[in-house]
Amino acid sequence: MTSATPARTTGPWAVLGIASLAAFMVFLDTQVLFVAFEDIRASFPGVSFATMSWTLSAYTIALAAALVPAGRLADRFGRKRTFLVGLVAFTLASALCAVATSPALLVGFRVLQALGAAALVPASLAVVLSVFPAEKVPAAVAIWGAIAALAAAVGPTVGGLLVDGWGWRSVFLLNLPVGLVAFALAWRRVPESREARVSRFPDPLGIALLAGALSLLALGIVQSDQWHWGSARTLGVLAAGLVVLTVFVVRTLDHPHPALDLSLFGARSFRWANIATAAFTIGFTAMFFAQVLFLTQVWGYGIVRTGLVMMPGPIVVMVLAPYFGRLAGRVGQRSLLVPGGLVYAASSLWLLAVMDTEPSWAAHLLPGTLLGGLGVAMVIPHLTSAAVQGLPPDQFGAGSAVNQAIRQFGATFGVALTVALLGTVTPANVLGHFQRVWWLLVVCGVLTSLASLALPRRPVSALPVLDEPTPIGEAA
Repeated sequence: MTSATPARTTGPWAVLGIASLAAFMVFLDTQVLFVAFEDIRASFPGVSFATMSWTLSAYTIALAAALVPAGRLADRFGRKRTFLVGLVAFTLASALCAVATSPALLVGFRVLQALGAAALVPASLAVVLSVFPAEKVPAAVAIWGAIAALAAAVGPTVGGLLVDGWGWRSVFLLNLPVGLVAFALAWRRVPESREARVSRFPDPLGIALLAGALSLLALGIVQSDQWHWGSARTLGVLAAGLVVLTVFVVRTLDHPHPALDLSLFGARSFRWANIATAAFTIGFTAMFFAQVLFLTQVWGYGIVRTGLVMMPGPIVVMVLAPYFGRLAGRVGQRSLLVPGGLVYAASSLWLLAVMDTEPSWAAHLLPGTLLGGLGVAMVIPHLTSAAVQGLPPDQFGAGSAVNQAIRQFGATFGVALTVALLGTVTPANVLGHFQRVWWLLVVCGVLTSLASLALPRRPVSALPVLDEPTPIGEAA
């Protein structure tokens, strides 16, 4: 059991609401920045596209690099404390981004914003996990995960309206009232929890090595379109990232207080759920990114209209995720993840069969969007609970942080693959190039189902809570 100071008047569902409010702020910010990017570029006309792209890429790299160490520190020093620190950093950085007067300052403040998000997201989920009994974890995590779907539903529309009315700076200012309310509620209502067996400070050099390795790998993925996948620069950066990662693994295996306990991956659920997470997140991000591009560049929709016609899919996720979460508590996550991946693949097969360059939203795109929303509702909210279900409570923060970091890298890779598959689009080849992306979604859905077949059949409430994860060498 974790040591915790329970709130006198706050139940677990109220804690879930507070944690979800803060997570929603982070997820919404990610969505609306894609919409605001062109307006940001227009504010700095003398700066190249490649330089301005770092307002997006720097955030991605910093977030991916910091998630795992932040989750470990949340377990060590307190999940509520880490959650509050992350809220302050993210909200303050948002205010600084809104008043940035140069691209360099904006990029720097975006890095600070990412570090705040890295502390906030895994700590918010760890707080939720610490207050719910095991049999209700799937439902609680599904609701927490549905917040991301809500952000995806309203993000493009909210971003478009804000940018049209008040410019890109208003996108960052939106975070201030949400952050202040979330902080006030969390300060008074969220109970503190941390690992029961207090260990020494995690290996600082190990944290630096892990952050460096993930930064290099993310940099290679993000820059692959500009540097080209087969270039010496891309291959060199990726190779350097793998070398640093290898050094980290070797050091971690021998260190008494590692930055990340690699025995986490000895738990079968953790290992295979994270593989499924990587596959599905690549496809999900590619779908979202490609849909924005198809609607705006091929069908000629404005950004606000694009946001509105993209809403049905995320709304399906938002409505169905809590129900599927309760169902997962009875039948197990595997029973939803395996068919869910196939449903998602089927939605992409529908797009391959019917989509054309002539706009036909109701007849062609809407059915595929609804079917895809069903697949997402059956998969994304349950991947995290499937990953952490066999971990001891002391490692909730570290385990959820690894899962979120893998999602972040999947998202980065999904964007890079979409750009690579679309290539140079012309009126003559546009449909064929987008069909490449839709085939990628089919592959990702099938891989998700195959990885999920390795998960336990029993529901989470029937699974024993392990004192320690199975060592890697002894895993079945």
